[in-house]
Order: sequence, then structure tokens, then C-alpha cells
Amino acid sequence: MKTQIAIIAAVVTLSVSWQVHADTVDNLQNMLANGEAHGMFRYRFENVDQQGVAEQANASTLLTRLNYTSATLKGVQALIEFDNVSVIGSENYNSTINGYVDHAVVADPKGTELNQASLKYSNDQLEFIAGRQRINLDDQRFVGGVAWRQNEQTFDGYRIVYKPNSALKLDYSYVYNVNRIFGEDSPSGDLHGKLHFANAAYQFNKQLTLTGFAYLFDFDSASALSSQTLGIRAKGAITDSLTYTLSYARQRDYADNAASYDADYLLAELQGRLASVNWTVGYEVLGADNGVSFSTPLATAHKFQGFADKFLATPTEGIEDLYLGVSAKISGVKLAAIYHSYQSNEQSIDYGDEINLSAAYAFAKHANVLLKYANYQADDYATDTDKVWLMLTYKY
Repeated sequence: MKTQIAIIAAVVTLSVSWQVHADTVDNLQNMLANGEAHGMFRYRFENVDQQGVAEQANASTLLTRLNYTSATLKGVQALIEFDNVSVIGSENYNSTINGYVDHAVVADPKGTELNQASLKYSNDQLEFIAGRQRINLDDQRFVGGVAWRQNEQTFDGYRIVYKPNSALKLDYSYVYNVNRIFGEDSPSGDLHGKLHFANAAYQFNKQLTLTGFAYLFDFDSASALSSQTLGIRAKGAITDSLTYTLSYARQRDYADNAASYDADYLLAELQGRLASVNWTVGYEVLGADNGVSFSTPLATAHKFQGFADKFLATPTEGIEDLYLGVSAKISGVKLAAIYHSYQSNEQSIDYGDEINLSAAYAFAKHANVLLKYANYQADDYATDTDKVWLMLTYKY
């Protein structure tokens, strides 16, 4: 009798186990089958005429992106994304790894790589992401994806976002590798380390959202970039047509950085609207101390201090950027112009001036064209540079 009971129990256990396994397989199959695939084609022609460089750059490149996002199973969702950058026509530019050092630099090397691969768990208040992912914090001044370049910057690590209510947002990431824009074939393609991104924001009302942040960068093989940055950011509306952004941060050496310094960051910006014209006026400072300047190695730097990208690395004497911009939409075309005046933060050096112009037009639901121009006129920093971009984007 005992033997019969044992046999029956074993059969029931096996049956239940098989049913659970079958249900799990079915659920996983449904999770994958009900996902969505999307992609993007982005063609760009970039011309760079830089004084002191023998040959102009004429970069004709195509970004092809394909991603797949699964359906959600018990709060879990999977994402995988591949990027390919191809050269269309002749490779008449210095991609930083192709050896064309007599040409001006356009940091869009050709190649294929895994751009994102992650698992996400989320509920009404919490989001946890593990794997290779895109991280853009605030205005991307300190941490961003550099999405302007054809090869995007992504991060390997873990991120947790907690929003207990509509006013409070807590955001923390631990990153152990940065996949940079230079590609997998470049010795500068990765930055390994122990990186902490902490960001906490609270919206008091429409007039004030206050954000505190702490960014601790401990790089394994780039100790000169290791830093600790603590700061605060305030953003809000003064009136219906006038908004402001204020930010202050203090940066010092961290981990194995051999330098000893304390440098300040400051941003003050107003944005308004007059009739059909939007305007922006701002002042940004990246300071210096003891021969070392405030650095932002993980920023989307193309958004700041001019499209000509002359200040991706902050000069030793720091930088002060006074800028004024206007934009408007005419017959569906978004037009914008920005003027920058650059000075050093120390030693009163006139770096130069820059004009940025752009025109963007969405000619279909998922397609747009962008024309951009940058003219940097050097005084006592770098050399005169003109850049022109023509970009066509189609998303599906």
C-alpha cells in the first residue's frame, strides 16, 4: 500500500511539475511572440573644414538600428538593440581609428555592435534595469548617451528608479563599463570602472523642481578622469512664457586621480517666448583649480558650448560660455540660431566666438531632414573651424 501511495504521489508531483514547466514555456513564448520590433535609418553627411588640418573631412555615413522589445511577463521585459554604422562612398575623414590623420576628425567609425541588451522589471512605483542600457540624466550635462554621434554611448550596469508619487523621483545607477562612441575596435572604445550615478528630484510646484545629484567616477585605466561631483539643480516656470534653469556643482579628485583640485560648475539660463519667437539666454561656467579643469567625460557634450565641438574637453584654464539663441517655426520648418562667446575662467583668455544655425523639417510621419551649420572663430584657443551637416532620419 505504501508503495502504491508513493507511486501515486510521484506521478502527481511529476504531473504538476510538468504543468508548471509547460505553463512557464507557454508564458515565455507569448512574451517573445507578442513583442515589438522597431528600427531607424539615419543618413548623415558631415563636412569639416578646420584650419591647420591638411584635408577637409567629408563623412558620408548611415546608421542602421534594429531593436526588439518583448511583451511584459509578471513585470519583466527584455530589450535587445543592434547598431551598424556604414560608410557610403569614400571614407574621406578621420574616424579616430581609420588612420586618415591628415583629414579633420568626424568621430563616426564604421562597425556593428550590440547597443543595448537588458532586462527590466517595473511596477507602478519601481523600475529596475540590468544590462547594457541607455542612461540620460537631466539635461545630459554630466551623464548622457551622445545620441548625436552615429555610434551611441551606452552603459553596462544596473539602474533603479523609484517614484513613490508624482512629485518625487529617486534614480541610482551602478555602472562598470561605458561603451563609448569610438567603437569596439578603438582602444578608447570602453571605459571600465566603478561608477555611481545618484539623482533625486522633487517637484514642489510648476515654479520649482529641485534636483540633487552625486556622480562618482572611479575609472580603472583613466585615473585622470576620476572625480567626485556633487551638485544641485533648480528648474521651473516664472510665468507661462518664461522659464529658468539654475545649477551649481562642485567637483574634486576621486579614487586614484593623482591630481588635487576643487573646481566649480555654474549654469544660469532663461528661456522665453515673444510672439512666435522662442529665445534663450544663458551663462555656463566650468571652472579650474590647481591646473585641473572641471571635466564631464560622460556628458552629451555636443549639446553644450557649440556644435563645432571645440570644448569637448575643458581647457586647463576652465571656460565661461555666454550664449544667446532664438528659434521659430515657419511653414513647418524649425529654424534656430545660437551665438556663443567663450572666455577662460582663469587668466582672462579670449577663446573665440561661434555661430550655430539649424533647420529641421518633418516631411512625413516618421521621417525628417536636418541641416546644421557651425562656425567657430578662434582668438586664443584652437583654430577656425566650419562644420556642415545634412541628415535624413527615418524611424519605423
